[in-house]
Amino acid sequence: MVIGPKPADIPLIRRTLAVYKVSSIITGIFLLGLVVMMVTRYGLGSDIELNGPSGFIALSPVDTLTGFNLSIFLLAVHGWLYVLYLACDFVLWRVLRWPFWRFLWIAMGGIIPFLSFFFERQVPRQVEAVIAGLSPEDAHRVAEGSAA
Repeated sequence: MVIGPKPADIPLIRRTLAVYKVSSIITGIFLLGLVVMMVTRYGLGSDIELNGPSGFIALSPVDTLTGFNLSIFLLAVHGWLYVLYLACDFVLWRVLRWPFWRFLWIAMGGIIPFLSFFFERQVPRQVEAVIAGLSPEDAHRVAEGSAA
């Protein structure tokens, strides 16, 4: 018996893949913002402040912030977006029946800068190749089931 996705799971795979594409781009953007935040906080000793006494956007020492702390915002939003990214990764891994190392490898996309942009292109190609590898009878059966 060949291990792979069930033809009935193709609609779930396509929906999850669509969310994965968007979440990988947004997670990657916030990860780059998080890298900037880490450099300013730990390299310069300052956080990014919005609407503080120094103007619309400024680097301010961590203890003196009175405006909106953009650094903490970037940290929190990236964390929640990474949860969404991991959930999509998990669903794809489970439904496509990929090996566990592939789940871990794709999960690194939300941790290593720029990797999520690479995966946003690579993972859909791999998923489409798996779907295309299903037998034509299975694909036809799924198409008939979704039309009903």
